[in-house]
Amino acid sequence: MASNASRSTRKNAKQFCSLPITPDRQFEGRIDPNRLSLLRSLDRVWANGTVLHYAFFDDKPRWRATDAEKEVVRQAFETWKKVGIGLEFEHVTRLEEAEIRIGFQAGDGAWSYLGRDILDQPSQERTMNLGWDVTLDGPNGLDTVVHEIGHTLGFPHEHQNPNAGIAWDEEAVYAALAAPPNGWTRAQTFHNIIRKLDPQSFEGSTWDPDSIMHYPFEAGLIVEPADYRNGLDPAPGLSDIDQVEVRNFYPPILPTDYERLEPLSLQRLEIGPGGQLNYVVRPEVSGTYNFRTFGLSDTVMVLFEGVDHPRFLAGDDDSGTSLNASIRTRLFADRTYLLRLRLYWEQDEGRTALLMW
Repeated sequence: MASNASRSTRKNAKQFCSLPITPDRQFEGRIDPNRLSLLRSLDRVWANGTVLHYAFFDDKPRWRATDAEKEVVRQAFETWKKVGIGLEFEHVTRLEEAEIRIGFQAGDGAWSYLGRDILDQPSQERTMNLGWDVTLDGPNGLDTVVHEIGHTLGFPHEHQNPNAGIAWDEEAVYAALAAPPNGWTRAQTFHNIIRKLDPQSFEGSTWDPDSIMHYPFEAGLIVEPADYRNGLDPAPGLSDIDQVEVRNFYPPILPTDYERLEPLSLQRLEIGPGGQLNYVVRPEVSGTYNFRTFGLSDTVMVLFEGVDHPRFLAGDDDSGTSLNASIRTRLFADRTYLLRLRLYWEQDEGRTALLMW
């Protein structure tokens, strides 16, 4: 989706969302292509049930938001939440407590790091920017923030979906984005528009030209499909497919989805790539406990304390390595913990297991 008044004609166009260019994650040794494709497509996805905290830069004038702008951001988070997803969003005032740190630097465009890439950014730096007053353009302003949050949830630009079959007039695209108000380099335009994403990352996902993650395009930029040679203008708001896709990655978690994890009870992971299991841990004795996966697999394991407002305690990501995910930490009797484990890849289906001791 283009930013702010992005769903408009060229004469009223404003800046498009420009994803920061970050290097692909490097994995050790040579990795099977199928395994690598799964890692690339799932690497930035959050453990479902995570509470994502967001904060504003109230103490930095150049990044500070007005109260009205903050309210639009809250509405945008609520737009995703009311779809019925398992993630939670919570506003905090301390930047060091926030995974999502939102700045409003004028002239810096709208952008967000993609999914868990935000965890790699220093605690006093932005993970998202909204470079103009999002209160001034009605639904388009809200859509801008919803789009950027979509990136934070791990969703790329929909027009780069390889299933779209878009053929560009590439030089026309480069010229359009080099002009004001964007002023992009060819590298930025290639990264955000021309570049096709790994087909594995869109497996089973048909092209959705109405996605909140789609740019609008003026006439003369798209050669094929022919229906869009005169332009493409996505409908406002989350599309039906947006809502289905976000629930696929982050389905609502019900009380019946939790299993009790007991010490020395081996749990087989009977799930496929992208699947997640959720466990309740209630130690009877305070002490140091270990959690570890076994088997040739790539997993992310995250431990939280509490149920109503889970607080992150520890996590481990063994993806792309020859290691297994492992957490060692002190737990206290009469407290409740949640362990979430998302599977990316396994060499032999159903052979990965989890053990607590």
